[in-house]
Amino acid sequence: MNRSSAILERLTTLHPKEIDLSLERVERLMADVGHPERRLPPVIHVAGTNGKGSTTAFMRAMLEAAGNRVHVYTSPHLVRFHERIRIGAEGGGHFVNEAELADALVAVERINDGRPITQFEITTAAAFQIFAQHPADVVLLEVGLGGRLDATNVIAAPLATVITAVSLDHEKFLGGTITGIAHEKAGILKRGRPAVIAPQSAEALAEIEREAGRVRADLFEANRDWQVYPESGRLTYQDEDGLLDLPAPRLPGRHQFINAGTAVATLRRARLNLSRAAFETGLMTVEWPARLQSLSNGALFTRLPRAEIWLDGGHNPAAGQVIAEAMADLEERAPKPLVMISGMLTTKDPVGFFRPFAGLARRVYTVPVPGAPASRTAEDLAAAATTAGLDARPAADVSAALDAIAAEGITPPPRVLICGSLYLAGAVLAANGTPPR
Repeated sequence: MNRSSAILERLTTLHPKEIDLSLERVERLMADVGHPERRLPPVIHVAGTNGKGSTTAFMRAMLEAAGNRVHVYTSPHLVRFHERIRIGAEGGGHFVNEAELADALVAVERINDGRPITQFEITTAAAFQIFAQHPADVVLLEVGLGGRLDATNVIAAPLATVITAVSLDHEKFLGGTITGIAHEKAGILKRGRPAVIAPQSAEALAEIEREAGRVRADLFEANRDWQVYPESGRLTYQDEDGLLDLPAPRLPGRHQFINAGTAVATLRRARLNLSRAAFETGLMTVEWPARLQSLSNGALFTRLPRAEIWLDGGHNPAAGQVIAEAMADLEERAPKPLVMISGMLTTKDPVGFFRPFAGLARRVYTVPVPGAPASRTAEDLAAAATTAGLDARPAADVSAALDAIAAEGITPPPRVLICGSLYLAGAVLAANGTPPR
């Protein structure tokens, strides 16, 4: 175990609850450490249920293509905690190194002096300390959970805020209705600041508009103030400043056109004056691991060398819908039998996630999520998949599932989708020897 891992493990004991949404503790800690949130470069604050990570990745790629140094704070990580803190530099950024991360955690922990604090709150303070010490042009700040009471919501005057698609997830903490969840997401909106809103359901949009009116945020809504759509294999974006004819996003799936459009809308609304060339380069070079990522090499790939293997960490019904649509699009272009390998946590809705795959997937092998205490058993998840209309078989782990698929001798060679959990996706990338970089 490295030094930062030992510190992070110790930090989990400072508060009895892993998640306890409040701003009081983090506001106190920010004051104690000298208000690093006030010394950051201009911040773009991103909330949403689905798409916020991809939208952030598009913005980073576009900004870096324009020569900007971009700090990025995201969560959760896939393989190493360091992935959450990307430090901007000329020519591209890099994950925080072990020494700097450990030193920042120790310093913030010492100042906290054993008072109750969640791990996310103390690591957010450490990230802000790190960012404040490195010059950059923009900070892309992704909400951890919700928005209104999230530890990142100590930024008083962001350059812009963004709300990507809102759907049901984390109901235990955010409530069981779209309206309630939208209310939490809209908590990042700030008076007089531009707020870019991705396409939403009517109920989510109504709540976002209500909250925006209350705080007098400057809304820039999809399908009202800006539009994005695929056309002849390319991406067309339009707002009051004109039309952009751009290449299709590198990230696969129809939903990525919306995420890419949200990124373009945000950067234009924030008046960052990017060129068309920067938008084009960003769309063609963007990377976001475990979001319909093709695994074409590595240890796991060798078990099924003639198959297509795709990896996605989406885990709620809305994610299941867009992943299934992407698989259907692939099937239309290049037909192959689809076989799924899936693991999920007990906090998720497996029937809702699996339902869009009924009639599309030949079979699903269900597996436990390695190292996750809240993992569903393979047998429990197989029962849920069966309820959703799938042929499901439990397996001991991903390797065993791949071996079972190989033993079936499916012809033509199948398209394999590993999905259902970011924790599972991280374990797969680690086992495959292809971690994020």
